[in-house]
Amino acid sequence: MASQTADPSDRGTQWLRDAGVRPTRQRVTLAALLVGDGQDRHVTAESLFEAARGADEKVSLATVYNTLRAFCDAGLLREITVDGSKSYFDTNMTDHPHFFWEGEARLSDAPAEELQIMRLPQPPAGAEIAKVDVVIRLRKR
Repeated sequence: MASQTADPSDRGTQWLRDAGVRPTRQRVTLAALLVGDGQDRHVTAESLFEAARGADEKVSLATVYNTLRAFCDAGLLREITVDGSKSYFDTNMTDHPHFFWEGEARLSDAPAEELQIMRLPQPPAGAEIAKVDVVIRLRKR
């Protein structure tokens, strides 16, 4: 996470600079919404777009999608795909599992210390495992 400055825009700007990402106005706006309070979060492009609109920021949904992709490419965000089509973006870059709350379409962190993966299958010839995403689906009883 970026330095512990008090202002959300300053924290967002520093987060971008630390990753070598040019801090344009729209990137700083979205970065401040993502990390401005110093808390990790899971967002969709749509929820980040709505948060920007709620803050009276002028940004298009296409710009939000493109910016989230650029943040992922820079190593600032981790993309978690649920159901093969719904993407959530996580500001917590440590390896950790997730709970997906089916009734709420919400993603949250699961306790990493409780997860045990005993063995993974061997990848096919000429391939290597890049990462393992664990998403545990939950529903209310």
